[in-house]
Amino acid sequence: MLIGLCGSMLAGKQSVVAYLVDHAPECIAFTKAEELVDFITKRWQQRWVTTDIWDESVLEKLLRRPSFFLVSVDAPLSLRWQRCKRRCASDGQPSPSLAEFVARNDYHLYDQEVGLAPLIDRAEVRLVNRSDNLEQLHHTLEELDLTNEQRLRPDWDQYFMQLASLAAQRSNCMKRRVGSVLVREKRVISTGYNGTPRYLKNCNEGG
Repeated sequence: MLIGLCGSMLAGKQSVVAYLVDHAPECIAFTKAEELVDFITKRWQQRWVTTDIWDESVLEKLLRRPSFFLVSVDAPLSLRWQRCKRRCASDGQPSPSLAEFVARNDYHLYDQEVGLAPLIDRAEVRLVNRSDNLEQLHHTLEELDLTNEQRLRPDWDQYFMQLASLAAQRSNCMKRRVGSVLVREKRVISTGYNGTPRYLKNCNEGG
């Protein structure tokens, strides 16, 4: 399994990596996703994590691996600005004003060439780190259970329920969409969804 992390600056990605490394000994943190593409192909049964994915072409290569999924980490802008000021103070660097930080944030997310917003939009799991309380973050991560392998391959019940949910999208009922899957010994016999009888006008057509 490879967990990819992306998100806004100072959102807490390194804290998430630290949690995964501490609580899942098979996890190893990497800083360059490019170095993982070939590496994880040979070691897909082990657990790995990469802190940032900057390039959409790299993401495309990783997404072809069935053992990969992407997580975005975000936090409120004001909280991230406070973190930035504390980090600058500890490093002896001048702190940016709020306007300067907002400009950096916009560049980081929305620049046409290097902005991360398109990558974040493709994340399968979205984590919002709302405070500086590590205990609260760890509690959230524990509930998410990111290393649960069912995220990569659903169990039978999840599989059939997802099929039923997909079938429901075919319904044209204006009140409620309902899908169903008929299964015998883990084999799909048939799928269906609610609607008007055949040859009658559909609900969305005034039936």
